[in-house]
Amino acid sequence: MTQIGSEITFEEAIAATESLLEQVEANQLSPEQIGETIAALVQSENGARGFFVTYLVSSSSLASHPSEELVQALRSSPDIVAELLAKNVAMSAAMALTHRRNDDEPMAQSSEQVRDRSAALIKLVDLDAVYDRCRKLLESAVTGAGSYQAFLDRWGYDAEQRQLICEALERAIVVPQTNDQLSSDEEEATETIEVISNSVASE
Repeated sequence: MTQIGSEITFEEAIAATESLLEQVEANQLSPEQIGETIAALVQSENGARGFFVTYLVSSSSLASHPSEELVQALRSSPDIVAELLAKNVAMSAAMALTHRRNDDEPMAQSSEQVRDRSAALIKLVDLDAVYDRCRKLLESAVTGAGSYQAFLDRWGYDAEQRQLICEALERAIVVPQTNDQLSSDEEEATETIEVISNSVASE
C-alpha cells in the first residue's frame, strides 16, 4: 500500500487513488486497508481533491457502491470533505449544461454521474458540515450574495446554470423524514426553485 503523507501533491493523490482503485478491483486490499488509504488521502486538501477527481469518474465497483469503510474514511475529515462535496455537486451540475450547449452528450452524462455520486456521498456521510456548506452555497446561488458568491462569480455561472446548481443542491440535502417534515421541506425547495426560475425568466 502506498504511504500517503500530508504533503502529498494533487498529482500524487490522483496516482495514489488510481492505484487504490486498481487494487480494489483486483481484490488485493482488505476493507480496512481501503479505508485507511482513503482516510489518509482526505486529511489534506490536495489529497482529497486528487481522490475525488479520480474516484467520482471511475468505473470501479467502489465508486458505484461506496463501502462503509469509504464512508467512515470521508467522515474522518469533515471540513475538507464537506467543502469538496458541496462544490462538486454544484460544478458538475453546471458543467453538464455547458457540455450540452456544446453538443457533447457523453461528457454531459459524465458530469451528471459526478453530480449524482457526490450527492449520494453527501447523504451517506451525513455530516452537519456538508449540509451547512450545501445550504450556504445554495443561498449564494439564489441571492447572488453570501459566502460562496465569489466562488460562483469566479466560474462565471449564468442564471440557467445557477438554477441547475440549486436543484442539485436541494436534492442532495433532502434526507428521509416524516411526512409532515417532508412536506415542509418540499414547499421550501419549491419556493427556492421558483426564485431562480423567475430570475432566469427576467433575463
